[in-house]
Amino acid sequence: MGVVPRILVQEAPFDLGAETAALHAGREDVGGLASFLGICRGDGGLGAMVLEHYPGMTERALEKIAREACARWPLTACTVIHRYGRLVPGDPIVLVLTASAHRVAALESCAFLIDWLKTKAPFWKREEFAGGEARWVEAKAEDDAAAARWAR
Repeated sequence: MGVVPRILVQEAPFDLGAETAALHAGREDVGGLASFLGICRGDGGLGAMVLEHYPGMTERALEKIAREACARWPLTACTVIHRYGRLVPGDPIVLVLTASAHRVAALESCAFLIDWLKTKAPFWKREEFAGGEARWVEAKAEDDAAAARWAR
């Protein structure tokens, strides 16, 4: 059957240390674990970022992306946690953890997941600034280019 990725879409914060420990606890088949932690920046006067999504649809999309990573690399475990709601600078937004017997598979699959989540995950982001201004975040060409490198 292969690896079943663990996918969580939640408003609540997550614990990086606890999630990392849980991914490889009691396992002898993990030789490398890669992680990416996305954090809300506060540059340019950003006061908060509001992430919106459609429950059900978002989880299915993230699972599809994670299953693609599990099919491309020999992973032993995979966790993707993405938050939604109002996040302020310094808040964690997304966590990707991949584990494999070898480092290359863990590192490459983690990079793949972040690139594809950035462009294919159905989240809508609105930035709020100190002066009361707000704007929706547009897709970026550099994110599309990063995701395109993984095209088959």
